[in-house]
Amino acid sequence: EVQLVESGGGLVQAGGSLLLSCGTYGITFADYAIGWWRQAPGKEREHISCISNKDGSKHYADSVKGRFTITSDHAWNTVYLQMSSLKPEDTAVYYCSAAREASMCGWAPAVDYWGQGTQVSVSS
Repeated sequence: EVQLVESGGGLVQAGGSLLLSCGTYGITFADYAIGWWRQAPGKEREHISCISNKDGSKHYADSVKGRFTITSDHAWNTVYLQMSSLKPEDTAVYYCSAAREASMCGWAPAVDYWGQGTQVSVSS
């Protein structure tokens, strides 16, 4: 059974940091691109970052570029999202995803698997 399990969410003050983890189970880790998304109340799900486990290439949305860093640990089949300089507008449920086609990592219909999400709340 394939599972993606997010952890590390919580409540933090503006300007603070959080480290999210996406543990993957049941997939050949190196064959997938792992993405991070977020969805705030009343808004559409937004793709914010992706890393290809095939070639290590990374992508960031403009909204998080320079503040968030995505990394991949092949020993633990886990992808991390280090979030710094957090803002209240970063408040959302954060999801990780797995897609075989790295070029489509940020296109929801191409995602093969989704995690359940973890809540991140940033207070002002």
